[in-house]
Amino acid sequence: MTSPVPAAAADLQAARVSVVMPVYDAERTLAQSVDSVLGQTHRALELVTVDDGSRDGSVRLLEDRARSDDRVKLVRQANAGVAAARNAGLAAATGSHIAFLDSDDWWHPRKLELQLATMRRSGAKVSYGSYLRVAEDGRTLSRVEPPATIGYRDLLRSNHIGHLTGMYDRSLGDGEFLKIGHEDYAFWLDRLRRAGRAVRIEHDEPLAFYLVRAGSLSSNKLRAARWQWRIYREVEHLPLPQAAGYMASYVVNALAKRKPGNR
Repeated sequence: MTSPVPAAAADLQAARVSVVMPVYDAERTLAQSVDSVLGQTHRALELVTVDDGSRDGSVRLLEDRARSDDRVKLVRQANAGVAAARNAGLAAATGSHIAFLDSDDWWHPRKLELQLATMRRSGAKVSYGSYLRVAEDGRTLSRVEPPATIGYRDLLRSNHIGHLTGMYDRSLGDGEFLKIGHEDYAFWLDRLRRAGRAVRIEHDEPLAFYLVRAGSLSSNKLRAARWQWRIYREVEHLPLPQAAGYMASYVVNALAKRKPGNR
């Protein structure tokens, strides 16, 4: 993977952000997601879309957007799963900073602008933000409000970095997404281990919107718990008592995120 020289802190306003978006049969939601990236007030960006063997009209939509906006880059691969798609996106990215957005979520127009400003002021190489969990009928289910600053151990206790909100400076190196459940969580643990700390975007309102689908993978609580345990034991290699303690904390925090009206 290419690792461009990162922008200096004073130059973050002009930093080029690569937004990695895996796509699989997302025709119904894809336009909103793509347009929320292309409509950012921070214009120095590229949208690296990775089609993971879609069978619907996703590719046609992406090709149309690429023809009308040269910031859209389309990578195609045979179906290999979301981890492989994100890794392909990282390999194709050319920016100094990386952010992620899935093909059914979307951003506020100022998300990248405000996020880069926060990183410039704080000197942090990893940042994240609050977000709204939204039902398919448009109802707001809850607001997820993470702490202002977190370190690696804080992230072990709870997944404070909503993947659709995270950004990192590529001077950290890119790493890779593992083919394991909760691959985004394992990825951000690696970012925090390298960076030491991360900061929340300085803004009063959520800047990202996470679509909660009925019957989605993340809605299967037992399966998610198994994935979490595997990360503690097989990826982070935590001793059994320590893993058990973090697991208990993670469950409590996960339930709190889903409480209606949560802040």
